[in-house]
Amino acid sequence: MPAVTIAELERLLDDDVPYGDLTTEALGIGGQAGVMEFAARDAMVLALAEDAAALLRLCGCEVELTAKSGDRLAAGAPILRAHGTAAALLRGWKVAQTLIEIWSGVATATADIVDAARTVSPRIAIACTRKSTPGTKRFAVAAVKAGGAGMHRFGLSETILVFAEHRAFLDEPLAATVTRLRAAAPEKKLITEVSSIDAALAAADAGFDVLQLEKFAPADVAALAAQLAAAPRRPIIAAAGGINASNAAAYARAGADVLVTSAPYMAKPRDVQVKIKKQVN
Repeated sequence: MPAVTIAELERLLDDDVPYGDLTTEALGIGGQAGVMEFAARDAMVLALAEDAAALLRLCGCEVELTAKSGDRLAAGAPILRAHGTAAALLRGWKVAQTLIEIWSGVATATADIVDAARTVSPRIAIACTRKSTPGTKRFAVAAVKAGGAGMHRFGLSETILVFAEHRAFLDEPLAATVTRLRAAAPEKKLITEVSSIDAALAAADAGFDVLQLEKFAPADVAALAAQLAAAPRRPIIAAAGGINASNAAAYARAGADVLVTSAPYMAKPRDVQVKIKKQVN
C-alpha cells in the first residue's frame, strides 16, 4: 500500500510533466508498447516501492512489484516491472526512480544504525526526528519504518518535549513545571532535553518520564545510567545529537534506552538501474 496519497503522487507528476513530454511527443513514439524494469544497482534497504508503482499506474502502466519496502536487496535484485505505452513509461520513469533512490538511501542509513545498536542491545529503540525536508514527512516516515526504526516526533502537536528554549520563558522549579504539564496533559509522557549530568539528575528528581541527553558522550551516558540505576523511579534515557551508524553501538553499550537521530535524512541516495525497451509481440 502506498505511504502517501494519490493527490501527493499526482503533484509529483504535475511538477515534472506539467504540459506533457515534449521529447516523446516530438519523436512520435508515445503510442508504442514498451516494458521498463527497475533493479537495485547496489545493496540497499528498499523504500517507497509501492508508491513508485502507484505513480506508474497513474501514468497508465501495468506494474508488477517484485520486492517490497523494507526488503534488503542485493546488487542486481529486481524491484519492479512495468508495461505500458512509451508515453506512459517515460512520463513516470524518472519520478518513480528518484522516489525509490532518495528514500531507499534514508531507509538504508536507518537500518545501518538499527543494526549497529541492536548488535549490542537487541531491544534498544531507534527514533528518527522530524527534521526531514519540509513537505516530505509522509515519505520520510515510510522510509524510516522501512529501515526498522520509528519516529521520535511526528510534529509539535502530539508530544510534550521541554527544551531550554521553553524554560527561558518559565520562572518556576522543574517540579512545578512537571505538575502543570501533568494537569494539562495527563495521558502524555513528559520529556525534557538536558545538556549535563547534573541537569539530567535534577529533571529525573522533578519527575520527567524521559531524559533526552543532548550531545552527551557515551561515557557520560554510562555515568548517568549508573547514577539513575538505584533511583526509585528511573526515567527513560534517550541519547540525541550526532547519533549515527559509527557510534550507535557505543551509545547502546553505555545504557541508552533510545537513540534519537536525524542522520538518515542526510544519506546518499541508493542507485536504481532502469532498463526500458520496446515490447516485441
